[in-house]
Amino acid sequence: MPRPTGPRQAAALLAVLVTVTAFCAADVVARSFPFGPRTRTVNDLGNQYVPYHAHLWDLLHGRADGGLLVNWQSGFGASFLPDLGTYLTSPFALLVAVFPRDEIDLAVYVITVLKLACAGAAMAWLLLSLRPGRWWAAGLLGASYALCGWTVASAVYNVMWLDGLIALPLLCLVGEWVLNGRRPVVGVVVVAAAWIANFYTAYMATIAACLVLLLRLWLSELPRRRRLAAAGRAGLTVGLGMGLAAPLVAVVYFGTTHASPGRFRDFTPVATQDLLARLLPTTYSFSSPALYVGTTALLLALALPFHRAAPRQVRTGWTLLVIVVTLSMQWGPTQLFWHAFAAPQGSSYRQAFVLCALLVIAAWHSLSYGPPDRRALCAAGALLALIVALASRSDLVRSFAWPVLLLAAVGALVGLALLSRTDGERPLGDGRRSVPAVFAVVLLLGTQLGEATATSAVATRMRLGHMDDYAPWGDRRQQQAEAIAQVDGWPRYRTDPGREQTVGNDPLLVGGQGAQYYSSHTSDLLFRTLTALGGGWTSGGRSLQSLDNAVTDVIFSVGARVHSPPDPHQNWFPQDGSRVTVTRQDVPPLVTVRPSGPSARTNVSAFGASPYRNQELLLGTRVYTVPRLTVGTGAGKRTITAQCPADSEVYLWAPHFAGTARLTGDSARGLTGRFRSDRNGSKIAAMQRLGAVPESGRLRIELSPNGTGTVPDGAVGCLDTARLRTTVERLKATGATEVTVSGDTIRAELPAGSTGTAVVAAPRIAGWRCAAGDAPAVPAREYYGLIAVPLDGSSTSVTCTFHPPGLRLGTVVGGASLLTLILLCVLTAVRRRRRFHVGRTTLIS
Repeated sequence: MPRPTGPRQAAALLAVLVTVTAFCAADVVARSFPFGPRTRTVNDLGNQYVPYHAHLWDLLHGRADGGLLVNWQSGFGASFLPDLGTYLTSPFALLVAVFPRDEIDLAVYVITVLKLACAGAAMAWLLLSLRPGRWWAAGLLGASYALCGWTVASAVYNVMWLDGLIALPLLCLVGEWVLNGRRPVVGVVVVAAAWIANFYTAYMATIAACLVLLLRLWLSELPRRRRLAAAGRAGLTVGLGMGLAAPLVAVVYFGTTHASPGRFRDFTPVATQDLLARLLPTTYSFSSPALYVGTTALLLALALPFHRAAPRQVRTGWTLLVIVVTLSMQWGPTQLFWHAFAAPQGSSYRQAFVLCALLVIAAWHSLSYGPPDRRALCAAGALLALIVALASRSDLVRSFAWPVLLLAAVGALVGLALLSRTDGERPLGDGRRSVPAVFAVVLLLGTQLGEATATSAVATRMRLGHMDDYAPWGDRRQQQAEAIAQVDGWPRYRTDPGREQTVGNDPLLVGGQGAQYYSSHTSDLLFRTLTALGGGWTSGGRSLQSLDNAVTDVIFSVGARVHSPPDPHQNWFPQDGSRVTVTRQDVPPLVTVRPSGPSARTNVSAFGASPYRNQELLLGTRVYTVPRLTVGTGAGKRTITAQCPADSEVYLWAPHFAGTARLTGDSARGLTGRFRSDRNGSKIAAMQRLGAVPESGRLRIELSPNGTGTVPDGAVGCLDTARLRTTVERLKATGATEVTVSGDTIRAELPAGSTGTAVVAAPRIAGWRCAAGDAPAVPAREYYGLIAVPLDGSSTSVTCTFHPPGLRLGTVVGGASLLTLILLCVLTAVRRRRRFHVGRTTLIS
């Protein structure tokens, strides 16, 4: 390894070593993947980010169904570019390509570690750019930032947020270049890269960098005119950088406007004692701001107002900035501003890394002017004691936090005190007089390593008790992937990964093409369509589930369906011998032809209250009997009885019921429907198939509720399977003779003389344009939520192409920004050349 050539390189390397060592050591202590049996795949990391990285792997290796614009595997066909821009445009994400497909969990872990290392290195580099100082101290504080509470508690399982952790110090570096009139083009590129990598946290990081630059301008001794010029250069740099990122950012923005609204809670600030508690090591909470930066950094930041070696303006400016940003996190309007005026679904303090960065920068200013003297350290110690006293009233400070806090406080105070006493000595290594200084550095580094390891380990362990968790790739997923690969017939028909899902994005992880889809950009139209058909969902409608129903399988051309036993990792233990199986069904092609109906309302709003009747609307035929129900209680269980035609297939629709339902009798075939809903409406249960109606026509369903719930009128539907088969034969006879799908285009060959409406078995999300025959493409029409193309009998083909909303506008803005940047570069080069010639002429004369 080459030796660092300067203090910045040395500081960056030290930050990397401390960060990686502490983070990996924490996982060893917590016995977490990949160093132990406990999974680290919790919450959205398992449901979204690992599956999306797996899909990226497939794209990079040419194995995905779809391309950059359309993801044909999720949601029966979803816009992919918004998801790419939200989850996968970090340059680190490309590293998945070098890992085996079945090691995708390890790939995401390695990417996480690399991002943390880069964040620590970037902050260490920034600190020495702001002010000269001890390289080892910059490295120590860089690691403090990389392993701040926000990182270990929230961002390590929201892996794309870590790009914002890297972006903040880099954007502050851009501010330094702007202040000094240096590297204008590189500055624009850095801004663009930050916004492309993750625009959400880049937005927050940009605000933070602007605040730092404004403070730097105020603290500088530049004339007013030069300050205004620097502010203007900063605005131009940010504007051009965001403009270069516009092709992606605009698509993401318009993707959110068409997304399912989700469910958001009103912001409520946390109590003061909880806020202060999160400054301390080993505290954990999902709903409070994680502000831990290490006891050493915290003491240095607290000492800054009392550090007489630092100029008064520096002490006042940085202290006020930290206080103002802290208060902004506790006030609704400014909290909304930090989150781009969109209330977050989940944790309300996603901007906490900004305050962590400011605390670290304040700590650096405290140390760069020389170690705090006894007076400043005593004042900082007193403030820390006050924080601890107030925080002790919080339930977030658990018993194991006290020994860690005590050791960290003693180590930090002793190390800083020794450093203060040895300040001004000869360089380290120059004899006995440097031994206390060496001991101080070792003590501070050891303290940082120890408490960061403990804090990260506690967060890793406690997340498993507070959030859903999922097993890494193993036998279950391998069996599912192999089963799907054996029967996959796309685009002749779809293969659904199954109702018993492993994660919220099973199609991306194990293959196939189904209704399952979990994203911040899940379209509202798809959400309303599947809900009307009896589908289930979680996360306020942004995580849609597979619907195991014979009619919807016909509608969406699902010709193969995987059936897996319940996931044992979720504490559902299958019976002995249960395994992954596949069932086949005869279905029409992806494009069918429907006769023109008398009703002009053929959009989602035409659906009614009954999912059975809604399915019949899309199918075009009556196939269900919806009987009157009798609800009773017997043997301590609630029962539903009804009369239906013999041998018909029984379905139960109970979206607000939680528990199990079983059709009693010999013909039930042992099927048990599991319904999952909750009281607050963020989780809705899907329709379930229960079995066959006995010869008597009298059916009886036993319900075993897990809590309070309701079963609506019209909850039972009895499917005439013979009539459904007849309908399938008719749709196949009049449907497409050949269907081809390539990336963002679907093309179907139709029988000659086809009239009525060609219906594509894909949601009519914004962006689809279609044409019949050689006619010009126009915005696609809608047929009860699906893509529709009118036919006049003369066209024998239909072609539909997808254009993501916002891509054209973003491309125009990006092109204009690029052209402006080129012109500015040319003008700058011309000016420099003229100055060179003028100076040379003057020298000659």
